[in-house]
Amino acid sequence: MRRTVLMLSALLLAITACSTTNPGTPSPSTDTASTTTPPESGSAVPGPGVPKVPNPIDVTRFKQAPCDALKAAQVAELLGPGVSGKSDLQAPAGPSCAWDSPRVSQAGVTVVFTNADQLGLTSVYAAQGKQYRFFQPLAAIDGFPVVAYGVNDERTTRGRCAVALGVSDTQAVDIHVAQSEGNIGKKDPCDAAHDIASQVLGNLRGAN
Repeated sequence: MRRTVLMLSALLLAITACSTTNPGTPSPSTDTASTTTPPESGSAVPGPGVPKVPNPIDVTRFKQAPCDALKAAQVAELLGPGVSGKSDLQAPAGPSCAWDSPRVSQAGVTVVFTNADQLGLTSVYAAQGKQYRFFQPLAAIDGFPVVAYGVNDERTTRGRCAVALGVSDTQAVDIHVAQSEGNIGKKDPCDAAHDIASQVLGNLRGAN
């Protein structure tokens, strides 16, 4: 699912602000779907009210190479040239890759292939109003459900948003966006995270 240069440029503006060059290590939100207290392990998925994924995707390969979730050209459009992903196959929430802009304070993207349970978006929905006070279903992407979530709503206060993309009834992929300090409040980071989720989905589907 290719995006046009115009759309990618819009995403770049949604995450970074070129006038901000403060030093520091960008840090996306630490909220992840896998940190919730899941339903009973024997529960059927999807749970009540959870959208079903009609065409599941096998992401086994990406769990071994999470940085393949975004292509180099896509990362360059989002965060600028020369940004390399840092993978962590042993991350508590699941194999992940983080891309942080060295030029702009705080701006970054992280993709996590959650592995705490086999409940997919059911874990996120079960935490609605409990661990996750911020919970907002977003438009599905070609039939794949997406929901924004967080312990708190940090969109306008910290410029951060996490979305969970259901790639099967038992597997979710989390996309975390952290905006630059200079762009907080100007763009909705959940919109940016949703568009990045579309890019990630396109890459996942292209590999299957």
